[in-house]
Amino acid sequence: MKKVNVEVKGEESEEMKWVHDSSVDHRGQLPLRTSTGSWKAALFIIAIETSERLSFFGIATSLVLYLTKVMHQELKTAARNVNYWSGVTTLMPLFGGFIADSYMGRYTTVLASSIVYLMGLILLTLSWFLPSLKPCDDTGLCTKPRRIHEVVFFLAIYLISFGTGGHKPSLESFGADQFDEDHDEERRQKMSFFNWWNCALCTGLVLGVTLIVYIQDNINWGAADIIFTVIMVFSLIVFILGRPFYRYRVPTGSPLTPMLQVLVASFSKRKLPYPSDPAQFYEVPKSLSNNKRFLCHTNKLKFLDKAAILVNEGSLGEKQSPWNLATVTKVEEMKLIINMIPIWVSTIPFGICVAQTATFFVKQGTTLNRNIGNGFEIPPASIFTVSALGMVVSVAIYDKILVPVLRRVTQNERGINILQRIGFGMLFSIATMIVAALVERKRLEAVERDPLKGSLTMSIFWLAPQFLIIGFGDGFTLVGLQEYFYDQVPDSMRSLGIAFYLSVIGAASFLSSMLITIVDHLTKKSGESWFGKDLNSSRLDKFYWLLAAMSTLNLFLFAFVASRYSYKRVQKVVVADCYEDKSDYESVETKV
Repeated sequence: MKKVNVEVKGEESEEMKWVHDSSVDHRGQLPLRTSTGSWKAALFIIAIETSERLSFFGIATSLVLYLTKVMHQELKTAARNVNYWSGVTTLMPLFGGFIADSYMGRYTTVLASSIVYLMGLILLTLSWFLPSLKPCDDTGLCTKPRRIHEVVFFLAIYLISFGTGGHKPSLESFGADQFDEDHDEERRQKMSFFNWWNCALCTGLVLGVTLIVYIQDNINWGAADIIFTVIMVFSLIVFILGRPFYRYRVPTGSPLTPMLQVLVASFSKRKLPYPSDPAQFYEVPKSLSNNKRFLCHTNKLKFLDKAAILVNEGSLGEKQSPWNLATVTKVEEMKLIINMIPIWVSTIPFGICVAQTATFFVKQGTTLNRNIGNGFEIPPASIFTVSALGMVVSVAIYDKILVPVLRRVTQNERGINILQRIGFGMLFSIATMIVAALVERKRLEAVERDPLKGSLTMSIFWLAPQFLIIGFGDGFTLVGLQEYFYDQVPDSMRSLGIAFYLSVIGAASFLSSMLITIVDHLTKKSGESWFGKDLNSSRLDKFYWLLAAMSTLNLFLFAFVASRYSYKRVQKVVVADCYEDKSDYESVETKV
């Protein structure tokens, strides 16, 4: 008996040497666990993320200042342009993620999009240094930039936007792919990956809004553009050097086609009676699964289940057209996407609050006293450092203190489930808007008392609390959204999962612009607009109170939607019925 046990353990040990999650190594072969993936590969990926985020935040956080100072745009026009650019930047990943998952693969997509990103940075540099592309002549006062500079500048930042569209979803999902969910240790590492990924993101953010913004303010914008370009080239080389250590997922074609097949098959069988036993639904035999994971049957959206009814029980299901017969796994993947829609919608108001940090919050900083002694003046965008600090602190506390404690209390491997984490972070967005409204009211009162000095009697550190609180919220909600969308989408849509998370911020940016336009129109009709030509003639405090009220109402909507959500459940062998519960993602092993 002992000999049998030794042989079984030996076979299991030999099996665990290799990674069986449908990934391959750089030679296209089964990956060896000890030499590929895990943190040894993820660190190369995190390195390029840090440098890319340095460039992105160095541009994004100062964009409203560039548009108002160099382009001489009005505040509301500049804020609208920043929101449009942010919206495109965070919606483009839907296209980039689709291409990565369907055709090019994540590694190749990262390389291609990095080249597009680099082209944008080079063009941005040229728009500052080439005499024919400069914003103005060096001869005198400039009140309006050249048209050619505007065209080249916007072309450059939108090239960066398109580059981000492929880079961001592919790189983050590629990093998460380095951890095997069926291996206990690597699964736990993967739960920490998104936390530390965002710490690396914050490192790039801090450098972008301190060192880079200081160079923009005290040397010129072009010098910062040169730094962006050099760092991007260097990080791309580092990323390529990590190639032998990566685990790759082979693209399997459009993930949208199987979903359309489920809809067609379920509609064509809509009149068939619903089976009394879920085991009657069709699933592909394990011998033909090619290491792919099966999903459990669930009792929601039952009308889609009819797509998996095998009409002629004597015939082989694998020989039938996928437009007539879908597997249980394909049906459940369709359910996952449908169930995500209410979650996606109910997180947009949080994104609208986040969108204010890169526009009105930064512009507020320009009106406050930024001196901290010895003539040193803090660049307005550098206050973003406080937000990054809040995010790092909240992520560290959550990962190292809260999760271990909550695991013992709740018996949940994550501590609390993902949606609870997201909802908790939403409380901070409400608090941010309330604090921002109170600070802005105090600033306006200072202007009323002394119109000459205005709000220069107030320190820029009055803005620190609102940045710190939204940073705490980001550590819970934004990191939670990344993990949620990556984890809950079908395995073939992991890049699109990250794109769904980014699209929350993108949609929120567009809606923020629309909200500004609507509020501006309505308040102008009733008297004085909340958005004047500058901050002193605006009433941003009222706008912040409006956002606080919207976020509070939305939190109740999110709690309702989250309470009815069913998490993705995976089984290892054959199809089984999975009853609904409130647990997080689970792997259900069925005995045969």
